Order: sequence, then C-alpha cells, then structure tokens
Amino acid sequence: MAFYYGLDIGGTKIELSVFNEKLEKLYSKRTPTPQTSYEDWLETIKNLVQEADKMFETKGYVGLGLPGFVNHDTGIAEITNIRVADNKPILKDLSECLGREVRAENDANCFALSEAWDQENQQYSTVLGLIIGTGFGGGLVFNGKVHSGKIGMAGEVGHQQLNYHALQLLGWDKAPIYECGCGNRACLDTYISGRGFEMLYKDLEGEALSAKTIIENFYNNQPQAVKFVEKYVKLMAICISNLITVLDPDMLVFGGGLSNFDYIYEALPKALPAYLMRSAKVPVIKKAIYGDAGGSRGAAALFLTR
Repeated sequence: MAFYYGLDIGGTKIELSVFNEKLEKLYSKRTPTPQTSYEDWLETIKNLVQEADKMFETKGYVGLGLPGFVNHDTGIAEITNIRVADNKPILKDLSECLGREVRAENDANCFALSEAWDQENQQYSTVLGLIIGTGFGGGLVFNGKVHSGKIGMAGEVGHQQLNYHALQLLGWDKAPIYECGCGNRACLDTYISGRGFEMLYKDLEGEALSAKTIIENFYNNQPQAVKFVEKYVKLMAICISNLITVLDPDMLVFGGGLSNFDYIYEALPKALPAYLMRSAKVPVIKKAIYGDAGGSRGAAALFLTR
C-alpha cells in the first residue's frame, strides 16, 4: 500500500497528515513553524516525515501546501510570511535530505485539489476553488491535476482589479479604492474577501461592523444589511463571471470564513447569468467539504493521477 504525506506549511505551524490511496486520513501531527533559521525549518520537516516513515514502515510520498509558491523556472520559493524559507530552493534541499521527490503547490491550489479529489466531485473535470477568507485566492484543477502555470503563480485571482461593471455598481464618485499588499490598487483581494466585506460595509454604509454581525443583521432583515448583502453578491457575480468566462469550469467550490454564509449559494447562481455570455452555463457551486483540512489533503494528492 502507498502512503501519501501532505504537509500544510503555515507561518505559525506545520502539520503533516498521512493518507492512503483513497485520501482517507490515517495520522496527523502538528508542530510550530521554526522562526530561527532555514536549517531548523528543514530539520523540522525532515523529523516529521521520518517519524511517519517509521510509524507506517514505508517511504511515503511528500507534498507541501505553501502560502506562496515555488518558481518553476528558478526553483526558488516565494513565501514571504515564512521568512526563514523565503527565497530558498526548498524542493531541492528537502529532496536531498529526505532522499525522495518532494512536490509543492500554493495552499489555494491544494484546497482546490482536495475538493476535486472528493469521490462526489471526481465527475467534474474542471474545478475552480475560491477561498473567501482574509483574502481572496484561487486554485484551478484540470482532470485531477493542479494547473499552476508557467512559473507557478496561476490562480492568483485576488490580484485582478475591479472592472467597469464593479465600479459602476459601487458608484463612480464614491467607490472606495483600496491599496493592495501586492503594490497595486483595487485588487479583488481587498473586496471579495471577508476583510473586504467588512471594509466595504464601513465605507458604503458608514458603520464598522464584523462580518458576523452584518450577516446576523441580514438574517434578521435589517434593511441596511439586506441592501449591502445584495450589492455584495452582485459584486461577487461581476468578478466571478470573468473567471467563468475565461475558464468555463464544471464546478466552483468556496472555502474560507465567508464561505459559511449560506445565502451565497442561493443568491450567486441567480446573479451570475446577467454577466455571462448568452451560451454560458452557471457551474455547480458548492461549499468546501474538507475546510481547513484541505491544505494537507490536497498536498498529499499532488502525487495522485486519474
């Protein structure tokens, strides 16, 4: 039996999970992410992997889910929130110290891959995973394989900018234009996200509230919240329709904190057609099945093929 190790690499913790060929979790261990040196970071991963090898009496396949990506051209990692490993040849070094091939993908790609490999979802050949949490990220899976692009950064949907229809909806003269951490302005990351949801409510409605409170007010039919949510869903439809037009996915799957706002799954399919081409079909739209566990599960799936 083959064993697949998925490592969810975060800024504060590293979690290794072991899966079988059906991607059923067999074991998991979490440890703090070393902040001291690159050597300590490599050693921590090596120890986690070797401990799993010993436990399962095997040499498992090792996949990493990263809050960034490894540049395909240079082999250098771009993971700015893990400073000890940023700008380092992590796959080369890990392969050498573990004595096997190591693969890595952006954590949003791993999220999408995990959902695409669910038994219920394997009928869909093209899956677009969208994370609406602190930011707005994405991953694209074709026939059970991540599409990561030429250098590894495909799926950065959050760094598209607001278009004509979005600016018209928000009001030409009053649309808030946010600075993005990438250095550009009006990136979707600062609008179609939990953070953006709260920022837009404050700037459009003049009151600073948490997403949770806004949603509670919406369900209690508070007029201001209802008006805002309807506008936000329309903004989502405008922005996501562009992705559907380009990618024509079979399925959209949402993860992240705001994906738990169930009204989205009722309202978004109704709002999308107005912004799609005449012959386009609204894809199946689902909430993620695996949630936070998707990062390690998707990293393990990097070695699976259909």
